[in-house]
Amino acid sequence: VQLQAFGGGLVQAGGSLRVSCVTSGFTFSRSAVGWFRQAPGKEREFVTRFNWSNGRTYYANSVKGRFTLSRDNAKNTLYLQMNSLKPEDTAIYYCVADTPPLAILSNIESARAYDYWGQGTLVTVSS
Repeated sequence: VQLQAFGGGLVQAGGSLRVSCVTSGFTFSRSAVGWFRQAPGKEREFVTRFNWSNGRTYYANSVKGRFTLSRDNAKNTLYLQMNSLKPEDTAIYYCVADTPPLAILSNIESARAYDYWGQGTLVTVSS
């Protein structure tokens, strides 16, 4: 199983950026995938997850309405479109996979629910 995130960079506050994650080695269309992030000096935190079992996408309150997760099953790739970026969104963004998808809803925001992690891509938002 491999996940490779890319597309991070420097953006001004209020701007937009899309990061991508190419995956391989598992059945992408039948897995739960998502994103975490880790800001400097802070713990990793949940950003979003596509939950395969019910077809819904969940977001952290801090990004709801600004970030959108999307998937391309033909390319085994997931994306994170980030709009209205804020300096507090500065972090390394990690794509993750829960495959086979076993996590229950009460656990999906825990890093322990994800078996596989990409290497991360840095997003820096300047004020």
